[in-house]
Amino acid sequence: MTNSPSLGETVARARKPSHLEQVTASTAIGVPANAQMGERAIEREATEHWILEEEYEHEPVPTSHRQSTASVAAVWFGFPMILTNAVFGGIIAYNLGFSLAFAAVVIGNIILLMYVGTLSYIAGTTGRNFALQAEHTFGKHGYTIASGFLSGIVVGWYAFQVGLTGKTIHQSFGWSETLIIVVAAILYTAATFIGIRALSIIGIISAPLYVVLGLVALGLISADHGLSGTFDYGGLGAASNMTLGSAVTIVIATFADSGTMTADFTRWAKDGPSAVRATFTAFPVAHMVAQLFGMIIVSAGAAADPATNGGDFLPVLSSRGHALAAIAVLFVFINLGSVCTHCLYNGAVGWSRIVGSKMRILTIVLGAIGGIVAIAGVWSLFLDWLNLLGVLVPPIGAVMIIDQLVVRHYSGAEKLPNFRLTAFAAWAFAAAVAIAVHYVVPSYSEAVAGLVAGAASYYALSVASGLKRRVVQ
Repeated sequence: MTNSPSLGETVARARKPSHLEQVTASTAIGVPANAQMGERAIEREATEHWILEEEYEHEPVPTSHRQSTASVAAVWFGFPMILTNAVFGGIIAYNLGFSLAFAAVVIGNIILLMYVGTLSYIAGTTGRNFALQAEHTFGKHGYTIASGFLSGIVVGWYAFQVGLTGKTIHQSFGWSETLIIVVAAILYTAATFIGIRALSIIGIISAPLYVVLGLVALGLISADHGLSGTFDYGGLGAASNMTLGSAVTIVIATFADSGTMTADFTRWAKDGPSAVRATFTAFPVAHMVAQLFGMIIVSAGAAADPATNGGDFLPVLSSRGHALAAIAVLFVFINLGSVCTHCLYNGAVGWSRIVGSKMRILTIVLGAIGGIVAIAGVWSLFLDWLNLLGVLVPPIGAVMIIDQLVVRHYSGAEKLPNFRLTAFAAWAFAAAVAIAVHYVVPSYSEAVAGLVAGAASYYALSVASGLKRRVVQ
């Protein structure tokens, strides 16, 4: 029979040796103490590297540092699964009815998959972030205009969503809006500071939580109202000014900016096809699911103010006892935090390239600026302005796709001009077309018009200037 060790022996075996004991032991076996200390320093550096990984703001992500498809998909999958999309989905259903709204969401998501998926393919193949991609299309100095424009828009969306966090909590529970905004800005900035790993973790938490609480809300609505007439809901019908084309624009515009900057996320994929697969989890999967919840809630007649708040299901949760109310508070921070961290990450990566700094420094600076804007209340004034600017964004991506897939094919060897005027001419023309459609024929989709005009005009200008050639990577 073997004697089991005593408690004292177990503790002695488990006790971690002191630093003096480690030095003495290492000296006894002929290993220098400074070598042991060097090994521990390497271990600490490796741990810090795992937490704060290099973000490669100024160079492509090396193949050795690429991440799995599941990890990249978690970044994108959790981004569109947000309350904002439930609001927009509900507004579209309120105007068009369930069937037409569903058609608009399907069409818009197919276009987003083709658009964002193609840009993601380029990113996964080259490892370049959006700013580096834009540099190859718009020029060594010209990229600062395109990248700065989009980076500014997403920081604006960050400020808007931080302000929305404070407003939502204040309206639902009566808490101090300013205090919530301050806390939210600090939390969102801290999470973004960690980098791409944090976005992946937030996505893993945010998306399932959205689905679970959305189903809980539908269950409560079903018990109160029933869902039998949901799919026959006709909306405003002829009384609505919204058309199928304008609804498709809303679906596309919700992610036109960060969708165009998808390279900041999908450059971490193993290769181009992996980046496309990761994008597919966002468009159409997550984006459609998020909007479908809002459409069902409005179509079931359970939305308090469908014209303005669409299918926001937070009031359904916050009014059903303390337990669900507490979960709802956590949900708001995680859900809107997903949007804020992704937008702030896009902005920080873009501006760090422009000013020659690091992503984490710009995260702190831009996070503070966005928080101040939110506290000042200015965020509530520029929603329409941001939406209008969003109309000007898709042509940028269309020009980059034609340039890097058709005209130059990822060429990294050629000398870049300071400004590529053909790219700017195509962007300006396509933006003008999109704005004209927006004001002259609003029944059509200005987002689609901008995409087509940008791609066609840049290709035509490239052929006319003799630039069309194919360079194998």
